[in-house]
Amino acid sequence: MITGHPELIAAISSEIIRHGPIPFVRFMDLALYHPQYGYYMRQPASADKERIGWSGDFYTSSDVCPVLGRALAAQARQMDEILGGPTPFTIVEMGAGKGLFARDCLAAIQDQQENFASRVRYVLIERSPVMRELQRRNLASWLSRPGLVTWVEGLDGLAPQSVTGLFFSNELVDAFPVHRIQVNTGQTEEVYVDYRNGGFVSCLKPLSTAPLAQYLAQLNTTWPDGYRTEVNLHARSWMEQVAQRMDRGFVVTIDYGHTEQDLYGAERKEGTFLCYFQQQTNEDPFIRVGEQDMTAHVDFSGLATVGETQGLHVTGFTNQMSFLMGLGIEEMIGSLEPESPEFYAAIHLLKPDGMGSTFKVLVQHKGVQCPELDGLKFKPFFGSALARNESNVLTS
Repeated sequence: MITGHPELIAAISSEIIRHGPIPFVRFMDLALYHPQYGYYMRQPASADKERIGWSGDFYTSSDVCPVLGRALAAQARQMDEILGGPTPFTIVEMGAGKGLFARDCLAAIQDQQENFASRVRYVLIERSPVMRELQRRNLASWLSRPGLVTWVEGLDGLAPQSVTGLFFSNELVDAFPVHRIQVNTGQTEEVYVDYRNGGFVSCLKPLSTAPLAQYLAQLNTTWPDGYRTEVNLHARSWMEQVAQRMDRGFVVTIDYGHTEQDLYGAERKEGTFLCYFQQQTNEDPFIRVGEQDMTAHVDFSGLATVGETQGLHVTGFTNQMSFLMGLGIEEMIGSLEPESPEFYAAIHLLKPDGMGSTFKVLVQHKGVQCPELDGLKFKPFFGSALARNESNVLTS
């Protein structure tokens, strides 16, 4: 029996009854972003429950400790120097969660009381009214300064080539709806969602779109029967839009993910799709529909490839631990009281067997010569790590 938000279940099942089984990517989009009933688009059922944070379904680096915002402020200051001190220097944060990163980043920038601080403008891209309200609360102290912080609902709210500065996202791309595919008797088919006997069930059908078929052909990969994985076409169109709206500057994308070679390797034959509920993971999207988060790991090679076609070049690719160390996190941690919760929270961001290595950082640039950035001092990956293989044949 289906569990979850009743109105959302009714909306999804009604669409399936009217039009037939829907691709999983559509199901995930409705579960997370239905305008009225989606997971991210409405208030939690309980007033004292939060979706993001230590007591929520999952937490982000910004929930752990403010040092990520401070570190990005230092990196943004260096980027500003490379760009020649533009007015304004615009920071665009996409999918800003509760606004904690923006709060911490702005605080670190404004604490310097320098010329850079006077030229910074901060734009948050957020389509969820619930999340926008949370962001406004956490950024209340900055809203009295006219023009410092503004909101738009989507990238189409920014004019082409209108941004000089920095586009930033943290755990955004993993929450984009994904196509799920599976190899069945030698054919690559797509996972659809049907509604039968009062419940949602998976079924396999031919690929739903030509772009999906084209992307799989470009992978030039042979998978064994039963192999399952995800394809995030939305991430590719998102990267195109980001590049088109930038005049000069940088894009910093932080998320958990892999290079194409690793993501679609033989050892990931079950894919990376997961659901999050109260800090626990499961692989069943048909329970707690609209009441649990859904994610899939990011293909950083795909982002880099699309960026290059739009004039957005790879500056570097590293992990969160190396990125933060290059930006002086050790000095930031040194200012904290040893044994304090803040101290241990900062260490949590650097754990080699946790967030420090699981989270990757892709930095891209446009309109400037390839620069040397402090956040890329330490590179655990070879320069060719993001390159697409000419052939990647998998066997069982």
